Parts: sequence; C-alpha cells; structure tokens
Amino acid sequence: MSASPSPHALVFIFITVLLDAIGFGIIMPVMPTLIVELVGGDLSGASIYGGWLMFVFAAMQFLFAPTLGNLSDRLGRRPVILFALATLGLDYFVMALAPSIAWLFAGRAIAGIAGASFTPAYAYVADVTPAENRGRAFGLIGAAFGAGFILGPAIGGLLGQFGPRAPFYAAAAITLANLAYGWWVLPESLPAGSRRRFEWRRANPAGTLVQMRKRPEVLALLCAIFIWNVAGQVYPSTWAFYTMHKFGWSEAAVGASLAAAGVIIVLSQGLISRLLFPRLGEARTTAIGLLAGAAGFLGYALASEGWMMYAWLLTWLLGGIVYPGMNALASHRIGADAQGELQGAVASSFGLSSIVGPPLMTQLFGQFSAPGAAVAFPGAAFACAAVLALATLPFMRGALREERAKC
Repeated sequence: MSASPSPHALVFIFITVLLDAIGFGIIMPVMPTLIVELVGGDLSGASIYGGWLMFVFAAMQFLFAPTLGNLSDRLGRRPVILFALATLGLDYFVMALAPSIAWLFAGRAIAGIAGASFTPAYAYVADVTPAENRGRAFGLIGAAFGAGFILGPAIGGLLGQFGPRAPFYAAAAITLANLAYGWWVLPESLPAGSRRRFEWRRANPAGTLVQMRKRPEVLALLCAIFIWNVAGQVYPSTWAFYTMHKFGWSEAAVGASLAAAGVIIVLSQGLISRLLFPRLGEARTTAIGLLAGAAGFLGYALASEGWMMYAWLLTWLLGGIVYPGMNALASHRIGADAQGELQGAVASSFGLSSIVGPPLMTQLFGQFSAPGAAVAFPGAAFACAAVLALATLPFMRGALREERAKC
C-alpha cells in the first residue's frame, strides 16, 4: 500500500465515480424517447435498439478493459483515469449531436473502448486502503455510484422536458469539468516499485482469464460477479420500458424511481455495508445480499401497481452490498502489482455481462409485452434476473467455507 494521498485526491475519486454514475443515469429517462425519435415505432420496438446499444458498449468494454487495467499497472492509475474521463466527455457530445441511430452506436463504441472510469478508480482505492478495510472502502465507492443514480435520473427527467438531447450535453459538461479538477489534484497512487511490465498476452480477455485461472478462488468469484451483473442488466436495459409500458409512467416518474433506487444504494453501500461487513464477514453478508436481491427481482416481476416497485426497492438495502462484497473478496487474493489487472478482469466481466444481459432482458420484455404475445408477462426479464441471482450462490461456497474456518 502506498502512502496516503491528499484528501483532494480521495475526494476526486469519489466525485469521479459519482459523476460517472450521474452521466450514465442522466440519459436513462430520455433514451427511449430519443430512440423513438430516431427510428420511429413504439416503446416495445425501441427497447430492442436500446438493448443493442448497450451490447455495443459492453462488447468494446469487454475487449479493452483488460488493456486499460494492465496499462494502469504499468503506467499508474492517474493517466488512465484522466483518459477515461476525457473520452466519456467527448462521447456524450457525440450522442447529443446524433442525427441517426448509427451515431448513437458509434458513441457507445467509443465509450466502451475507453472503459468506464470506475475501473482504475477501484484499483486506486485498493492501492491506498488496508486489506481489512477494503470491503468498506469499496462500499463507499459504490455509495458514490448510488448517489449518482439519485442525481442523474432526477436531473435527466427534468432536463428531458427541454428535449431528449439536453441531458447528453449536461453529462458531457460535468464529466469534462471533473477531468479539469482531476488534472490538478490527483496524485499517482501506485509507486514505481510496485509496477510491472506491460504484456500484451495478459492485456486481453483471454490472457486475463489465463492469469485468473492460476487462482481458482478468484476465478469462481469472477464467475459470481459475471452472473450477478447479467441479472443486474435488467435495470438499465428494461426499467424505463417496463414501468412506462405497465404503469404508464412519464420520463419524470422514471427518473424519480431511479433516484429512489440511488438513495437505497447509497444507504446500502455507504452505511449498511460498514455495519455488516465487520460483524458478519464479507462472504456471509454478500450471500445474504444475494438472497435479498433475488427476492427484489421477483417482486418487480409480479408487481401489479406502480407503488409496489418502490416497496420492492427496499430489498436492495441488502442487495446493494453484493458487488462491493464480491469485489473485495477477490481483491484480498491478488497482489498489489496486479490490482489493475483484477479490476480490468472485473470490468471485462461486467462488459461480457452487458453483452449477454441487455439483449436477453430486452428480448424477454419485447416478446412478452408485445401486442398479441402468446403469454402476456412484461415482468419476464425480472423473473429471469431472480433466477440468475440465485445461481451465483454456488460460486460463493469457497469464500463462505474460508470464513467459517476462521470463526
């Protein structure tokens, strides 16, 4: 672990993840409207395009996240974080100006190649945090992401009243403003002596997988993260379409519901994780969160009134702990010179889940909500997510056994 960075640096990392989430969340309420504007048709048809847009982003992230993670182990975290912010800011401008659906696809490809800035941000936190506090530290970073989802969708819902492109301009402005802030205040967290040589054979999804196979317990956790993230793709890919279709929600109502979800995530990762991780252990707390998350997914699928979506959000007071818990469990098993590689693997896993998840979830929604569907069940995607959440538990067995052995 390197020397503690300045308070400004840690504030910047928190703000970076916060703004990353704001930038992503701010466009969610207006994406259905923008797609319909560009391609015509109805929401069921637009949801298919929405799924493929997320697929393009995820495919590029899957391919290039290991490269960025390995570069951060070689060059340090600072240049990779700043590069990611610059690219994301430019990407939002591309999408704001999009005259056709092809431009939206190009914009998502650019952002996917750069990778989300949270990847080196997690590695930065791992550099400066003792192992015993890493779960709580990752929880705070997750809380920043949740806070972004409070502000982002709410802002997007309000700005959407000025047209579906206005939120993209706002996302570009706040991302580039944070880039300027980070340029002045962010020091490097990875000492030169802790860096390793960059190797192309490791800086790709296949090479990263080979490295992780050397640590079976880490590979199992990466599988759990992947399956959990596939389930989680039901939120960004179908939430807006589902609630508009089933309950007749407006863009502002969608934004408000996503903001409420952000409040739950902040409380979960910023407060409850700090209470439960030290008392129950990271593995057991994560397993409890998995069960709660599965219950929440099933509740959304069966909800018959709009208010029920808010009631089932409360399950994410525990479900929100899952991702930082899994990430921390994997981080404990990796050396200081490969934390970037691990976070690249986690981001690549997220990218792969985003390749599989959005088309799966949007196809389920589109097929079961279309006029004349053989079985009318718009909540099919959420039911699928519940099954996937439960499927992660077998991959947690090793971590749970280790935790019981320590007791």
